Amino acid sequence: QVRLVESGGDLVQPGGSLRLSCAVSGITFSLYTMSWYRQAPGKQRELVARAARIGRTTYPDSVKGRFTISRDNAENMVYLQMNSLEPEDTAVYYCNANNAQNDYWGQGTQVTVSS
Repeated sequence: QVRLVESGGDLVQPGGSLRLSCAVSGITFSLYTMSWYRQAPGKQRELVARAARIGRTTYPDSVKGRFTISRDNAENMVYLQMNSLEPEDTAVYYCNANNAQNDYWGQGTQVTVSS
């Protein structure tokens, strides 16, 4: 069974930090591009970070300089370090594993940024 399990979401004040984790099982992790997406109520799902198999990372302007994705291929883990959080970052954050044949999603973890 393929499983992607996110954790680390919480309520945090503006300016605070969180680290999200995604534990992956059931796939050859190193052969997949790993990404984090988020979706706020009433809004489209958006990519917030991507780590390709070769290690190149991609971020949209909205989070560049604040978020960092990393992956540990030996442990089948992917992380999203989020700093300088803003209320606009409030969303459910989803872990995604993708290659040419498959696309897998976790159930998401809630991040709420509020004072």
